[in-house]
Amino acid sequence: MAPNTPLLDKVKVPADMRNFSREELKQLADELRAETIDAVSHTGGHLGAGLGVVELTVALHHVFKTPHDRLIWDVGHQAYPHKILTGRRDRIRTLRQGGGLSGFTRRSESEYDPFGAAHSSTSISAGLGMAAARDLAHDKRNIVCVIGDGAMSAGMAYEAMNNAGTMRSRFIIILNDNDMSIAPPVGGMSAYLSRVVSSSAYQTLRNFAKQLAKKLPRFVEDKARRAEEYTKGMWMGGTMFEELGLYYVGPIDGHNLDHLLPVLENVRDADIDSPILVHVVTKKGKGYAPAENSADKYHGVVKFDVITGAQKKSASNAPSYTKVFAESLIAEAEVDPKIVAITAAMPSGTGLDLFAKKFPDRCFDVGIAEQHGVTFAAGLATEGFKPFAVIYSTFLQRAYDQVVHDVAIQKLPVRFAMDRAGLVGADGATHAGSFDIAYLGTLPHFVIMAAADELELRNMVATQVAVDDRPSAVRYPRGDGVGIELPPKGTPLEIGKGRIIREGTKIALLSFGTRLQECLKAAEELTARGLSTTVADARFCKPLDEDLVRRLARDHEVLITVEEGAIGGFAAHVMQFMAKAGLFDRGCKFRPMTLPDVFIDQDAPQKQYDVAGLNAAQIVAEALLALGHEQASGNLRA
Repeated sequence: MAPNTPLLDKVKVPADMRNFSREELKQLADELRAETIDAVSHTGGHLGAGLGVVELTVALHHVFKTPHDRLIWDVGHQAYPHKILTGRRDRIRTLRQGGGLSGFTRRSESEYDPFGAAHSSTSISAGLGMAAARDLAHDKRNIVCVIGDGAMSAGMAYEAMNNAGTMRSRFIIILNDNDMSIAPPVGGMSAYLSRVVSSSAYQTLRNFAKQLAKKLPRFVEDKARRAEEYTKGMWMGGTMFEELGLYYVGPIDGHNLDHLLPVLENVRDADIDSPILVHVVTKKGKGYAPAENSADKYHGVVKFDVITGAQKKSASNAPSYTKVFAESLIAEAEVDPKIVAITAAMPSGTGLDLFAKKFPDRCFDVGIAEQHGVTFAAGLATEGFKPFAVIYSTFLQRAYDQVVHDVAIQKLPVRFAMDRAGLVGADGATHAGSFDIAYLGTLPHFVIMAAADELELRNMVATQVAVDDRPSAVRYPRGDGVGIELPPKGTPLEIGKGRIIREGTKIALLSFGTRLQECLKAAEELTARGLSTTVADARFCKPLDEDLVRRLARDHEVLITVEEGAIGGFAAHVMQFMAKAGLFDRGCKFRPMTLPDVFIDQDAPQKQYDVAGLNAAQIVAEALLALGHEQASGNLRA
């Protein structure tokens, strides 16, 4: 049953709540929290982060004139309450579904989303750019960025703050500290001091004191400035931010509107020519007991029962690829003390939480800092250790220079394990592992593998352990395996050698990755049509199994490559070899099947792969079309 929300029902856009009293705003926050919980119980998604910013969301939209004032949510997974208040409540139960609302902020979705985000730590840079544009246009509007303390672990946030401090461009950063990881003192005294330092009276006195100090000898001016900064730092913990040139206010209780509202109003009206950082302490999962009591605060959930909090997870007889990877790495590490693992703030998402329980001293969480994590792994490799950098494909993009400069050029044996390869369902284009084959495949020395099933993944982890003279990478998808029985420990594969799965004579399907199962289905269909079909698993993109490719091209009329990656990936390597080897000169009909040259929106994975044209029906149609069966064209993707 939907929650009772009489005040929220009156709010179609934020302007509708700007005349609410403080007590009405408190009631509105309670109703907004209930609506958020109920909506996510139907759709799944990111819950804990949104519950932690309900009061902050209400306060920001009440105090600032959005969308004229720009409100930027870092990452965006905490923006569900924001979406409800900004004209999207009637669609909130379509979150993360095909044709529905994005699980993150998106410019094309609403004028209240001035910047799209699904990766972290971009908000301050984007906000500073907007502030610079405002100043150049001689406009007047507030720019407000909300960034979590976790996102503050990324170097990009500090680069942006450092730049902001030197530009002296006025905009507001809300540091949402939901783990009390920076400064725990919140309460009456802290709230009082925050109101004082954000007030116009304090600012006027502060500016007068600065002007007076400038007329005094330089050493007196310096001592006066430092005395003020360190006094504030002692009470409120803002010395670091002040040193970067930001005006610090806080910490304040992010769930207390009596504290939030006056501070935000003071900050909005402040006559300060520098960036302002307001430090707000919140509790992830606030107001929903199952989330508050959960270790991950219900960061990401599937559909669940609102009363009990029980999540409705679908049953599967096969383990997830993530779990298979983690257990495979643990099995290797039990016999090799040199194996270590690195994650960039995703221990549970990558399965390294399991590894950390077994080997706490050999697992390193570097925070949201993929660049640092890759070079950190390179440093470990120089000293004879065997580092596994376990990073989502889409997040490894953020560290490409380090992969090139710090790993590949030095030929260091860093092992990259890229979870979430291929399309990822409800998380959409921002989290799809579309590009890693292409961006790693251009680098000399790399060994690049894609697991076709969970047994192959286990063996590829063992292969990476054995590859100790160059970097290596294995990619594997989100979701469950196919149910193959697994040995306790993997067996290293012969480098650069694929395998034939079934023999045929007319058509050859060469798969790289988990589309192998779809290739086998397609082969059954083609064989039923009288077209004998070979299916091969490439296993390696680099080094490519040239003998296998030569055999497939020589012995078949049609050769089709199938991969869960963008144009420029595995198929490009096959075509390059075939062209140089003269295999096209003999009349081989070659067709590459890749992800199309578009960003594929959120949907069920099966539907996403239909859009991509990489399911069995489309593979059959591609083969028929290559053979001149024009009637097959209707089954192909546009």
